[in-house]
Amino acid sequence: MEKIKMTTPLVEMDGDEMTRIIWQMIKDKLILPYVDLKTEYYDLGLLNRNATRDQVTVDAANAAKELGVAVKCATITPNKKRMEEYPELTEMWKSPNGTIRAIMDGTVFRTPIIIDAVKPMVKSWEQPITVARHAYGDIYKAVDLVTDKPGECTLTFKADDGETTTLSVQKVDGRTIWLGQHNKEASIRSFARSCFQYALNLKQDLWFSAKDTISKVYDGEFRDIFEEEFQNYKEDFEKAGITYFYTLIDDAIARVVRSKGGFIWALKNYDGDVMSDMISTAFGSLAMMTSVLVSPDGKFEYEAAHGTVTRHYYRYLNGEKTSTNPIATIFAWSGALRKRGEMDGLPELMAFGDKLEKACFTVLDAGFMTKDLANIAEEPEKVTVLNTEEFIDRIADNL
Repeated sequence: MEKIKMTTPLVEMDGDEMTRIIWQMIKDKLILPYVDLKTEYYDLGLLNRNATRDQVTVDAANAAKELGVAVKCATITPNKKRMEEYPELTEMWKSPNGTIRAIMDGTVFRTPIIIDAVKPMVKSWEQPITVARHAYGDIYKAVDLVTDKPGECTLTFKADDGETTTLSVQKVDGRTIWLGQHNKEASIRSFARSCFQYALNLKQDLWFSAKDTISKVYDGEFRDIFEEEFQNYKEDFEKAGITYFYTLIDDAIARVVRSKGGFIWALKNYDGDVMSDMISTAFGSLAMMTSVLVSPDGKFEYEAAHGTVTRHYYRYLNGEKTSTNPIATIFAWSGALRKRGEMDGLPELMAFGDKLEKACFTVLDAGFMTKDLANIAEEPEKVTVLNTEEFIDRIADNL
């Protein structure tokens, strides 16, 4: 058959460990036989980020801004344990996702992929809950420090015009840990606008929650900016029959658990990171969670919400077959190809994205699953457990 043509490349960001192995399988078995694939390739594997002093991540993010659509594999953010695993590392490099989000100034929207065979652990949930995660600042751009002596820590802002403002953080009598974080009004406004626009596109209610009773200034700014921006969308929300409201994050969690789903939950950076994992797991599996970074000027980066599946990777290196769920990574590719087709006016490419997802659902609905889903299926006796390659081959046959 003649392959489906592309006109503009995708930005392809390769990753680490087991997801890197799965990434190549997906390309070889599910995409390259059907699509004349054009990508601008960036290797965001940890060793290449180290070799380029993380410049490759910056280059990939700027390419995504230029070309408009990117697809990203899961990557390692090294901690102390990882520094021991990878002794060639010269630095504990920051999260590549954090770097990309900061450059693209986007909002991350994460939505569970639901199948009939797996029921949510929260019995009241009937529809997916989308987590809208702010993608800039907070602890992901923070600086931290440990001190050993008694003394006082102050927070000082020096304006370019020479004006200085200083606050006392705390006087201490011994060893202390300090953390300084920030956010930008412009980024928060972009976040709010992206959330309101996304809610209108999906015609779903939007919730926003933070903790302004404790963080009166920091979280209070988020709350106030959302309320100010909502005034520009209020009429459109009323016409669409949807609502927006703010509530404290602890109250929101109680509401979420009692809800039927079917709404967008906007959260600050760290809150969104944690709660999206909770939502995905409660719906079934972190490997069944889509993630798309949307910038205010309409640029998109698709990825899986989960990590590099390190435990499976070491088993793979020992020659063992693993049953690693590739669905979220497949949906990153299908979403990126569909968006590329939409932006370039290529209906065949858009249709291919749809058909690739349909092939996945057909296989899952027929009872063929990876081990993570088989363990939580409603009727395990009707499930056939496949290893990763068998599962992808089954999707390829269906496709």
